[in-house]
Amino acid sequence: MTQPYEGFQGTVGRTVAGSTPYWPPRKQSRGKPNVVVVLCDDVGFADIGCYGSEIATPHLDALAARGLRFTNFHVTPMCSPTRAALLTGLNPHAVGVGHVAHSDPGFPGYAMELSDNVVTTAEVLRDNGYATLMVGKWHLAKDSDCSDAGPMHSWPCQRGFDRFYGFLDGFTNLHQPHRLLQDNTAVDVDSYPPDYYLTDDLTDHAISMMKATKASDPSKPFFLYFAHGAVHAPLHAKAADIEKYKDRYAEGWDVLRAERFARQQSLGVLPDGVELPPRNSERGNDVVPWDSLPADKQELFARYMAVYAGMVDSIDQQFGRLVAALEELDELDNTIILFTSDNGASREGEEEGTTAYYQHLLGNTDTAADLARLDEIGGPTTMPHYPRGWAMASGTPFRLYKINTHAGGHSVPMILTGPDIAPGEVRRQFAHVTDVLPTLLDLLDLQRPTERQGKPLKPLAGASFGPAIASPEAASTHPEQHYEMVGHRGYYRDGWEIVTLHQPLTPIAESEWELYDLVSDPTEMRDLAAEHPEKVAELSALWEQAARENQVYPIDEGAGVKFLVRPERSDVFSEPVTILPGTPTLERWRSQQLIANRSFRVTVSIHEWGTGTLVAHGDQGGGYVLYVSYGEVCLAHNDGRGHTKLVAGAVDSASVVEAVFTAPGGGTWSVVLLADGVEVGAGEGLTLLFPMAPFQGIDVGIDRKSPVVWERGPSPFTGTIDRVTYLPGALAPDSPAAILPMLRELGATFE
Repeated sequence: MTQPYEGFQGTVGRTVAGSTPYWPPRKQSRGKPNVVVVLCDDVGFADIGCYGSEIATPHLDALAARGLRFTNFHVTPMCSPTRAALLTGLNPHAVGVGHVAHSDPGFPGYAMELSDNVVTTAEVLRDNGYATLMVGKWHLAKDSDCSDAGPMHSWPCQRGFDRFYGFLDGFTNLHQPHRLLQDNTAVDVDSYPPDYYLTDDLTDHAISMMKATKASDPSKPFFLYFAHGAVHAPLHAKAADIEKYKDRYAEGWDVLRAERFARQQSLGVLPDGVELPPRNSERGNDVVPWDSLPADKQELFARYMAVYAGMVDSIDQQFGRLVAALEELDELDNTIILFTSDNGASREGEEEGTTAYYQHLLGNTDTAADLARLDEIGGPTTMPHYPRGWAMASGTPFRLYKINTHAGGHSVPMILTGPDIAPGEVRRQFAHVTDVLPTLLDLLDLQRPTERQGKPLKPLAGASFGPAIASPEAASTHPEQHYEMVGHRGYYRDGWEIVTLHQPLTPIAESEWELYDLVSDPTEMRDLAAEHPEKVAELSALWEQAARENQVYPIDEGAGVKFLVRPERSDVFSEPVTILPGTPTLERWRSQQLIANRSFRVTVSIHEWGTGTLVAHGDQGGGYVLYVSYGEVCLAHNDGRGHTKLVAGAVDSASVVEAVFTAPGGGTWSVVLLADGVEVGAGEGLTLLFPMAPFQGIDVGIDRKSPVVWERGPSPFTGTIDRVTYLPGALAPDSPAAILPMLRELGATFE
């Protein structure tokens, strides 16, 4: 049996019929190796057992025992850019994905889709005889292109994958996914089984794809890209997995961080002399002492972390199933496996965390409401995220979080194994996500093409870390790297680093640069900028050059203009639309354009009266549903923390039912219900749903998947609906789009 790394506790490998995990002895490899890349979402550096975590990850720990743990591996500080860099070997701005794919401002570095003069790993391997398989999160297509109308040129199957099962968005509900695709087609689902869980489903499909490929042609190697939605918000886990950790985090994030740091030292994750920085204290990024929190908040916050741990545990369980399937196929020893995360731990829960993620994105916190739903956290009726104190612990020993260009934003675990890779060793050479494609080509002895569809390819930014695989003493093949994310900047060169912590709506200034000697100070505790101004000048000039070469400009100064500016072709999505019964759920972003920050009218033409759902838009995270119940026309509005029900008087029948939403400003709607033109109900002060809610699109005659009102479920209409028409109206006077000129002027002052 392969010997585990020093400090490993327990046995190694997969679980069989409830036994302890093990990896069978290696067999001689044959033919081209298969490739499995497992990418998690928002998993921090210290969240895996073999990197210091208390969370049970025996299968990933076994992977480390069989292969190499990289402890100086870096990605970008956000998910879409990392995914672009991973698949292309280029820096993300250079391929058009400098930020998450939820904007389209018209600049080449922020096109939010892969450019056509780069190739993906899938395209290269498919052209070299591989079956190319993908499950999970894509997030590399413009949100405006994700509906059934496309265009689909930047979807997975058009960028090299033979098979795809997953979702195009940045995240989804793990209990009730809002929109899954099989290849290029949305999966038809009215409701999910009570025990459905996305991570399990993705694993089922991944195993099925591998088995189908090998049964059809045993000689054909495959490339499987398993891109998890976990552990991105909303934090959802199975009840049994939450139960494992329900009492584990009562001592808080300060104790947990110290425990993880000590474990990292004993496991050899950290070299001698590394210091644990003080608790994060930077403005807007600070974490309070756990002991300063009242008991009720401690209980609430500990529950958030228990759910998060359950999600990580589930990733490991399903990875164990994947490994077991590889062994069953007799392909385990002929497979290169790489496991990593797309950015550092997420700070999106900020100080308090939340059970209503979409409301929280607006800065709306309500800890009392969160406490009232304590036992629901992690289940299908809440959309939680943990407070940033847990993100600090997840990123141990590094400073700050996802989005930041300090180490906590881009230092992640990376485990690699495969034929002829030494077992149980640690590699400390600097490596970057852009190195993954060239390294795979190196290991597979394949060449990257010189053009794609007749266009010359951009040169690779990454380099193979094959020398580091071969020897712990080899020099890094990636001596320098730039970073940028929403104004945060960084540049690494030969052990030195400059980095900024940019405050929104402040000048992008030279005075922001901090300087660190990462050889002696890898946790960025001693800013040397004042002592070595010449080094700051040298590295900042290199950052400027890299930014110009990689399409980093214009830098986001924090006014939010890039999220508001859209090309003219997007105007059609805010025009009136008629939806017929039987239409699949209208895609999320396309549906939002009909109602976002504006007044609108919904008209339901009814052929035959009945009861049930007339039209539904949204889910447990926020939405509204118009329905008929016991002869009354009703509207229920869910702001993410509950729902308000507007009940009309008795209506025996009506040929036209309407809901007229008016957005007067102040983040609210007023609503009037009409039946055959007569007012039958009204309400005011309903929370305007923005920016990501409603996250589930529009349905006619049924409330599919996660319902707006949990107790109602899908509730299909028992009569006959002719059509539903949406008529978008005026923008709210204080909507961001309505004040775009002011925001442009504001942003220009900081250029």
